[in-house]
Amino acid sequence: MPGRDRITLPVLQAKKERGEKIVMITCYDYPSARLLDDSGADILFVGDSLGNTVLGYENTLAVTLEDILHHAKAVRRGTRRALLMADMPFLTFQVSPEEALANAGRLLKEAGVQAVKIEGGAPMVPVVRKLVQAGVPVMGHLGLTPQAIHLFGGHRMQGREPEQADRLRRDARALEEAGAFALVLELIPWPLAAEITSSLGIPTIGIGAGAGCDGQVQVFHDLFGLFPELHLRHARRYAEAGTLIRDAARRFVQDVRSGAFPGLGEQGD
Repeated sequence: MPGRDRITLPVLQAKKERGEKIVMITCYDYPSARLLDDSGADILFVGDSLGNTVLGYENTLAVTLEDILHHAKAVRRGTRRALLMADMPFLTFQVSPEEALANAGRLLKEAGVQAVKIEGGAPMVPVVRKLVQAGVPVMGHLGLTPQAIHLFGGHRMQGREPEQADRLRRDARALEEAGAFALVLELIPWPLAAEITSSLGIPTIGIGAGAGCDGQVQVFHDLFGLFPELHLRHARRYAEAGTLIRDAARRFVQDVRSGAFPGLGEQGD
């Protein structure tokens, strides 16, 4: 069984300094939170990926603060050990640092999260600084930032060109100096991610960014194969739960229609 000590920001920082990998998994509901918390994962993350995975949207842009609050409250009730973090959805932090603080404050006060994540580089430095100064822990997010999907023209690797790579290096340093406690690096070349990781004093969490990061994050539905037809290069399936659920549901449908369920021995009084 994993240790039951609560994961805090100093614990995550100590893991980086000791060279221990940090594990982060997205989570959107109470039963999943209980299972993942028991797994020993360090961070349970209520990501705006719930737009794609739970709400059926094409991308994350339609996700609202109320959506995140709703799901984060459920995850909070199932979490005892892991650090709980939530995404700040599109346009909940970009308008002004003051509005970002008000929205982040709701996530901490109403949902009980312990940190928030925001996307973007140097332009987000005033937001990060404002939140951190007010006592809100912030994780940054560089590389492919899904809230800017229309600018990128799809889910494309970032940082291949020298100018892009230099900007990512500068952005990472700027976010660290603004007070971010960690950074997600998404879909950037592995050598660049390793270089940025070694240059920073704060942890990096990779997704499609190679083994040189201080930790890794995966989306719940990708990790457990809940969409059997979806295969992503940066994800590894550890179960085929989607196939199991679908097959079990089909057997239940067949048993009801054939009369096998409920059997005579299962009738009530």
